[in-house]
Amino acid sequence: MTLYLRLAWRNVWRQRRRTLLIAVGMGVTMAMLVFYDGLIGGFEQAIYGNAIQLLGGNIQVHAAGYSEKLGRKPLLPLADPDAVVQAAEARPEVVAASKRIVTGGLVTNREGAFAVSIIGIETDKEARITPVAANLSKGRYLTPDDGDFIVIGQGLATAMNVDVGDRITMVGNAVHEQTRQRTMTIVGIYDVGVPTVEKAMIYLSLKEAQQLFGLEGQVTEVVISLKQIGQEPPVVEAIRRAAPGYEVDTWENSFPDLKQTMDMKTGVMSYLGIFLLGIVAIGILNLLMMAVFERTREIGVIGALGLKPYQITFLFLLEGILIGLMGAAFGAILGTLLNGTLSVVGLDYTQFASLTEYTALISGRIYPQIAPLKVLQHAVTIAIISALAALYPALQASQREPAEALHYV
Repeated sequence: MTLYLRLAWRNVWRQRRRTLLIAVGMGVTMAMLVFYDGLIGGFEQAIYGNAIQLLGGNIQVHAAGYSEKLGRKPLLPLADPDAVVQAAEARPEVVAASKRIVTGGLVTNREGAFAVSIIGIETDKEARITPVAANLSKGRYLTPDDGDFIVIGQGLATAMNVDVGDRITMVGNAVHEQTRQRTMTIVGIYDVGVPTVEKAMIYLSLKEAQQLFGLEGQVTEVVISLKQIGQEPPVVEAIRRAAPGYEVDTWENSFPDLKQTMDMKTGVMSYLGIFLLGIVAIGILNLLMMAVFERTREIGVIGALGLKPYQITFLFLLEGILIGLMGAAFGAILGTLLNGTLSVVGLDYTQFASLTEYTALISGRIYPQIAPLKVLQHAVTIAIISALAALYPALQASQREPAEALHYV
């Protein structure tokens, strides 16, 4: 084996310029894939992470039976929400676990009636994590002791033609399918750049929601915000062990449209990766085919010396694998350095924030993520592609008759 490696290594460097061009080309291709993975990871955290927090957190905990009545947003109190909060916040992945009351209802004024989700929140906790608090265009955020004050979205404010300080009538579903009505003062207007969300969600303090909907001291859900998307499974298991008997769902089940969008992105990435790796394979194939034709006489000599066809095949395969490993190593280093630098510096994305609704959730900069497992995955793929691309030239080399090859000009 050592002899084959030495021969293959020597042959790889016979045409230094060509070998380096192919290896660098492979490395740059891999670096592009690594960078793209990191950039997509940054987008996921900047866009989908904010969207998840806006829509209701990475994980939602409800009372048993909630999913059967999901369409009506049932007010089913949690028996011991503090146990859920304690179990969640004991996990290092958790940023905050916040108690809520969520119900459906209407807001009305002279402009008409608009269906909304009415959300009572722990204002001190949610002020640290929700994009609503970070994107107030007018007024202020809620405080724990706020009474008949609400925060609404810019989309709803435009539709109702209202501003901070105006009063509108809110009608919500209380326990036992009763309705409660109260005139509320708009204390703040948030603008996250997603009109469909801004028209559909209004916020009031948890204390006010408890009084209004007959849930004194109770809540209907706990929403849990994590540091990163993908950390949900261990937290869900921890909550189920520490506080059994609840329905624990992740954003993937609660917001299927968002999950579908992310899956579509993954599919596009897979096709792009296949295309780029195909280019790499063609480069390796070309290099090794040229090597076979240029070294026809050499192949005849080593065949005449007793090297069997399968050994010649193995030798050329080793050459392809070595070139692939060089390209993979270069790409891994280049891609990791690029992502590592940009994960600190960031990419300014402000000018593109208005392209779509969800890109409006980007606060200004994208910070690519470093994913060592994906770097290793791409490196292994490059090595395999190199071996496969070298297979045909290796078989061609092994089929040369020594006597014929020795007389090749």
